[in-house]
Amino acid sequence: MPELAPLTDLIHRAQGGDKAALGQVFALAYADLRALARSRLSRSAPNTLLDTTSLVHESFLRFVNTQQLKIDDRNHFLRYAAHVIRSVVIDHVRERHSARRGGQAARVTLNTAMNDALPAGEEEILNVHEALEDIARYEPRLVEVVEMRYFAGLTEAEIAAALGITDRTVRRDWKKAQLLLAAALAPPSDL
Repeated sequence: MPELAPLTDLIHRAQGGDKAALGQVFALAYADLRALARSRLSRSAPNTLLDTTSLVHESFLRFVNTQQLKIDDRNHFLRYAAHVIRSVVIDHVRERHSARRGGQAARVTLNTAMNDALPAGEEEILNVHEALEDIARYEPRLVEVVEMRYFAGLTEAEIAAALGITDRTVRRDWKKAQLLLAAALAPPSDL
C-alpha cells in the first residue's frame, strides 16, 4: 500500500487536538481498518468473534480513548492498528469465555465436557496471545510481525514497510515466530 500523505498530515493535526482531523483519519483509514478486520475474522471459526464492522469501530474507539494519538505516519498507524485489533480480539474472546462460564453468577455444571470446551479458534487465539507475551520479553519485533500477520493479516511487503525492514527479514522473523509459537503451543510431552 503506498504512503498516503494526507493521512499522515491528518494524524499530525489530530495529535494537536483537532477533533475534525481525528474524524477524517477514521474516514481515510476506514478501508484499511476494515481490510485488517476482515482478514482477521476470515481465519476465525464462524460466530466466535466480532463482525468486521464491530471490530473496526471498537478498534477506532480504542484509538480515540487513548486521548493521545502518538502515530508518526501511515505505516506506524498500521502497526498500531494491528496491536489494537489483537487487544480487541483477545478481550472479546476472554469476555465470551467468562460469559460461557457464567461470569459472576452461581455455577451449576450439568456437563463438564461441554462447559470446559472453548471453540478451537478461540482457544488458539488465547494460546497465541499468551505465547506472544512470553516472546515479547526477548524478541519484541517478532511479536509485531505476528500481530501484523496473524491478527491483522498484513502481507510481508506491508509488514516490511511498516517496520522499515526488508521482505526477507519479515519472512525470517515470521518463520522464527512460527517455530517459537509451535514450541510454546505444543502439548507437554510425557518423558
